Amino acid sequence: MVSTTAFAGKKVNVEGIARASKTEISNSICLLSEWLEKNDYRGYDTFDGLSAKYIRPLTFKTKLLRTVLQQGVRRFPINLRPLLGVPKSRSTKGMAYLAKGFMRLQQATGDKSLEDKAESALEWLIEHKSKGYSGACWGNHFDYQSRTFYLPKGVPTIVWTSLIGHAFLDAYEHFQKDSYLQVAISACEHIMQDLDRFVEGDALCLSYIPAENKSVHNSNTLGASFLARTYAYTGTEAYQMLAQKAMRYTAKHQRADGSWYYGEAANLHWVDNFHTGYVLDCFKYYQKATGDDQFDERMNTGYRYWKKTFFLLDGTPRYYDYKTLPIDIQCSSQAIDTLVLFNDQDPENLALALNIAKWTIENMQDRTGYFYYRRYSPWIVNKTPTLHWGQATMLCSLAGLYKLL
Repeated sequence: MVSTTAFAGKKVNVEGIARASKTEISNSICLLSEWLEKNDYRGYDTFDGLSAKYIRPLTFKTKLLRTVLQQGVRRFPINLRPLLGVPKSRSTKGMAYLAKGFMRLQQATGDKSLEDKAESALEWLIEHKSKGYSGACWGNHFDYQSRTFYLPKGVPTIVWTSLIGHAFLDAYEHFQKDSYLQVAISACEHIMQDLDRFVEGDALCLSYIPAENKSVHNSNTLGASFLARTYAYTGTEAYQMLAQKAMRYTAKHQRADGSWYYGEAANLHWVDNFHTGYVLDCFKYYQKATGDDQFDERMNTGYRYWKKTFFLLDGTPRYYDYKTLPIDIQCSSQAIDTLVLFNDQDPENLALALNIAKWTIENMQDRTGYFYYRRYSPWIVNKTPTLHWGQATMLCSLAGLYKLL
């Protein structure tokens, strides 16, 4: 470990901070790609505990017992899924991140075979849309119990749909195929027609799921940024107007220190690393797509807060605003992605991105190629090979970093 004191959450000074080289990043990507191919792009998911076929019946369809099972599987430091009958699966969100990663790598290397991999992932996504809605949309491949709602397998979320929609817009930019833009437009129509909105004066929050009004900042801004990017290609004013109102809602709820709660409901008042990264990315995408700079001050204040709060000097990504542990692989992947996106306005952030990459490769990547889910201490590690949460997001973020170099 680079610094064991990092696990106590102290912002320590580290002499001779190591940064990942382009060769190290390339080698890491190659190892991960080999693991993904060997495993047919399948893995576990952070929240797939309710797929435990041997003990799921014992939850008796109650929220409490579903939560106990799901969170128990998620948080236990050893991967219990093979014992409980949870299968490895492909993931819609994971396949979108993989498609984005393959496109980035192709742009960086010129390897045409990566385009075939990207298009294969995109075609798989087209074949695995949720059915019965006003447009293209995607959900989990497992039942999910949150703090506030129960979501059966296949019911779409704005998070999944928007992140996947962003991948199709990337594909439209890369391949110049109108069919990919049409998928994105269809997904926008799902957001426009199937999702409720919480209205607050001249602002609104897009609901996380259909049928119920569930307001969360990262999901709201993900939907808004996707609408804004699609507007940039179609000129559909309704997309831009809705996006602006949604971004205004999250901008208005920025806290005095520059942070955002996960959500405004009383039980959603926490601040973490990767959800903050999502929100920042979305403000950036919105501004670039629309030219509307009214939220730039909020975005830049949030970016400065995030950058100074969530990282130790050796590149260790902290989980919460008040403590480091647990060290989660998505804190690493999302941090690298956000830093790469903001590099145009903060070129010096490349050093931090390389520090994070170095730390993550050395401390979270297995010798077989995949990335661990979490570190709870220098000695306690949850080595579950999550697909979208760890492997797909790391391939995508490392590919973006490699391309930047």
